Amino acid sequence: MSPCRCIVCEGPAMVIAVHSQTTFVPPCPQGWQSLWKGFSFVMYTGAGSEASGQALASPGSCLEKFYAIPFIECHGRGTCNYYSNSYSFWLASLNTRRMFRKPSPQTLKAGELEKIISRCQVCMRKSN
Repeated sequence: MSPCRCIVCEGPAMVIAVHSQTTFVPPCPQGWQSLWKGFSFVMYTGAGSEASGQALASPGSCLEKFYAIPFIECHGRGTCNYYSNSYSFWLASLNTRRMFRKPSPQTLKAGELEKIISRCQVCMRKSN
């Protein structure tokens, strides 16, 4: 895995995330351009009762790469911890023929999770 880094950017126009709730990347609205494509992330839980998430319209809800546990906790002392009791929640893809039926339980093997996670795209309004 490559080293992680955080970058905060200011763009020239408004940015949104668009989610498909399918395994296909949704298009950007007319008049918007693509910044990146990814997987629809909803929230994660940390140790104890801590949890964090963001609005699905936020670019942070569309992560470029899928990781079962996408975060580690870093402290100001220069140390980081990975907690095995952390859980991440992703938006699942829906079968339009079965979307209002009771979900069927299924077991997925390593590497198969990406096949059921909703795809997304982050888009920026084109400046005229």
